[in-house]
Amino acid sequence: MAHAPNEAEAERPAILVITSQVVRGGIGGRGVVFALERLGFPVWFLPTVLLPWHPGQGRGTRIVAETADFSAIAADLAGSDKLPEIGGILSGYLGNPAQADAVAALVRAVKKVSPEVPYLCDPVIGDLGGLYVPEETARSIRDKLLPLADISTPNRYELAWLTGRDIDTELQALSAARRLGPERVIVTSAPALRRNSISNLLVGPRGAIAAEHGTIDNPPHGTGDLLSALFLARHLEGLEDEAALVRAAGSTFEMVARSVRKGSSELLYPSEQQAVARPMALVSTRRVLETATAR
Repeated sequence: MAHAPNEAEAERPAILVITSQVVRGGIGGRGVVFALERLGFPVWFLPTVLLPWHPGQGRGTRIVAETADFSAIAADLAGSDKLPEIGGILSGYLGNPAQADAVAALVRAVKKVSPEVPYLCDPVIGDLGGLYVPEETARSIRDKLLPLADISTPNRYELAWLTGRDIDTELQALSAARRLGPERVIVTSAPALRRNSISNLLVGPRGAIAAEHGTIDNPPHGTGDLLSALFLARHLEGLEDEAALVRAAGSTFEMVARSVRKGSSELLYPSEQQAVARPMALVSTRRVLETATAR
């Protein structure tokens, strides 16, 4: 029976993280790596782009490796005899559409060695303001990475774009998630039933669960990165879907609340890391009744 292990239990497997890297701030790889290592998971980190800070905080230099160089380092990793160390994979933001081919090849290499390794694809392509990556990059994630994923964590807008469906209600979100492809889909910022609330809707093999908590004005960027990393970590620890979702959503909400309370525009991982390990925030959950049309 699944349970929540204590920190003294066996060493965790490594998690391969493929996403963006910023010099300042807690988005992308910086936040993901911190959270995973705080929970005891070694991390293999392959950056897809280097930025000085989140683009929303001002223009800055954007460095993306040449396609041949990125593909070569991905191939080096795919051919490593250390590949069995990897127990989970998480991909996020891509620097260009061509990177999807190299990422897909690396995912396949890991799964060839260890077929049970879960791959979480966080399709970081946009938000309510529209796509913030070129459409070709979004299509590459949709067509080349999502078909390989066991878990995906799109926000409401990303799910709508990826499936070509309107998502104005919870049932519409559920139906679109069922059609996305991966066995487990978490729709972040899904339509909530309670006022002034945010819902994280998990649609999985045992039904659909909504985890809701209060909204926070002007939250820092990087919440989707954090929730994705924490859900994968809790899943690897052996927690059932509902427990993993509650822990991940609770930690994310608490990290945001603590950071905003201190007036920060960034997630304060170093000073508020207790929220990652042992969240105290209350998150309500409920089963979502699934109609035949939703499937």
